[in-house]
Amino acid sequence: MSGLTGTGAALPGGLPPAIRFEPARRPGHPWLKLIALALSLVVLLPVLSLAYVALSGTGEDWPHLARNVLPGASVATVYLMGMVALATSSIGVASAWMVVAYEFPLRKTLSWALVLPLAVPSYLAAYAFGEFFDYSGPAQELVRTLFGFQTARDYWFPDIRSTPGCALVLSSVLYPYVYLTTRIVFLMQGRNIADVARTLGARPGKVFWRVLLPVARPAIVAGVALVLMETINDIGAAEYLGVRTLTVTVYQTWLARGSLEGGAQIALIMLLLVFAILGAESWARQHRRFHTGRATHMKAYPARIALSPVRSLAATALTALPVLLGFGIPISVFGSYALRRLDQFASSALADAFLNSVMTASLTALLTITLALFLLNAVRLARSPGVSATVRLASIGYALPGGILGLGLLFALARFDNTVDGFMREHFGHSTGLLLTGSAAGIILACTIRFVALAEGAIRSGWEKLPGNIDDAARSLGRTPAQSAASVLLPLLRPAVLTAAVLVFVDTAKELSATILLRPFGFSTLATSVYENASRGAPQDGAAAAVVIILTALVPVLLLSGALAKDREAML
Repeated sequence: MSGLTGTGAALPGGLPPAIRFEPARRPGHPWLKLIALALSLVVLLPVLSLAYVALSGTGEDWPHLARNVLPGASVATVYLMGMVALATSSIGVASAWMVVAYEFPLRKTLSWALVLPLAVPSYLAAYAFGEFFDYSGPAQELVRTLFGFQTARDYWFPDIRSTPGCALVLSSVLYPYVYLTTRIVFLMQGRNIADVARTLGARPGKVFWRVLLPVARPAIVAGVALVLMETINDIGAAEYLGVRTLTVTVYQTWLARGSLEGGAQIALIMLLLVFAILGAESWARQHRRFHTGRATHMKAYPARIALSPVRSLAATALTALPVLLGFGIPISVFGSYALRRLDQFASSALADAFLNSVMTASLTALLTITLALFLLNAVRLARSPGVSATVRLASIGYALPGGILGLGLLFALARFDNTVDGFMREHFGHSTGLLLTGSAAGIILACTIRFVALAEGAIRSGWEKLPGNIDDAARSLGRTPAQSAASVLLPLLRPAVLTAAVLVFVDTAKELSATILLRPFGFSTLATSVYENASRGAPQDGAAAAVVIILTALVPVLLLSGALAKDREAML
């Protein structure tokens, strides 16, 4: 409640003294700060663990790594990132501009179908592309049929198992990050700036290059940054297609050479690259935010330009091509394999992998939602810059590639298990075994650390739409902070919470890099089941698991696509 304080003597005419309203001070909630700090330290645990392992060894492997391993892996990684960034930005921006600015057949359908490749994990796309563009695949069979070639020596065909091939695969499934962010900006700018440019005689192409593209630059940079983070995180696609990136090198150094220290050192170099990307993204967006003059302009969608019949067909074909590559090829390849192996859907191995995936994804979603709600509530109650900074620190887990996160967490959890087991053996004569690394707890913890920022962002978007004084109104009626959160805030946040839960569930079900490192012996998920079959050269044997992963991932993608379809611009 607000406090009332008198200020000065009575006013002329016998009126009471002026009243000054002072808002009641909220308690500091020091325990919130301590818990938020503890959560931040848990997020930083993998990084601290990696640094400890990397610096505690003898360093005897470092000269070999620096001379023979790191140069090639670094060049391959940067080369791959550059090609993926160029391809995804070109596809994402061009697709967004086409569906917003022009009218052509299937535009409404393609405006949401362009998001579908998000349902395909990069490693599944790599396996599908490998089969599709192989010598015995449909693409080369068509070439031989059209031109009458008999053997592979009669013609040249691009090798999908190469760095450019890997860039094609990753770009085909990652471009929606750029498409989504850019499309929103193109829509929100409305008629105002585009129409002003047109009244000055600028043609549509010039309006795009000189006006709208600079305005969309912050969104493009943000989307490309997400793409590059996913590129660094990839292990399945790069390894299958024979590209020795830094992520692949971490696994090879640790498993093939048996050097934990060397793997940790390479992982730290990757972490520096991640921070460089985040820093570049922050610098590129600095002082480059654009806003419409009035809120009504956001609803004044730009008029689309009608194209000639020939150009309409070309626009439809070019806009549909990314969908066919990123979603059509994987679903057709694995779908055809699965139809020929229907018995796989009834196998006990697939059932176990499915249940393991559902269990880990469900527990991760529950844990991340709980933590995200706590962190946001801590910021709301404490209203302290220190708590806000601590919460931001707890959200950096999403920037950590799964391989780095899994490797660092593995070291820390193994040390914990060995310490507890040694203590119990010494004092009680009982072995506890591997409490965390011997169960799915490590996978759940890794995914929670990585995806808590995803849940926090989704819930925050719903939180910011609530009236700012709704909590104070509940408190004025005698509700405690906990009662206010449970009876008022949580019901209003239910759509945002459900969205966050679905996103985390699906991302955990698709996660591969950390799961490979942290899964206990005999524990398989849908992702590792597909990976194991592809590693031994038989991706078709994991077709059923691949189809289940894609269908599972389609849930949030279809929800997002439905939101795009309901967009008023898309319905015009």
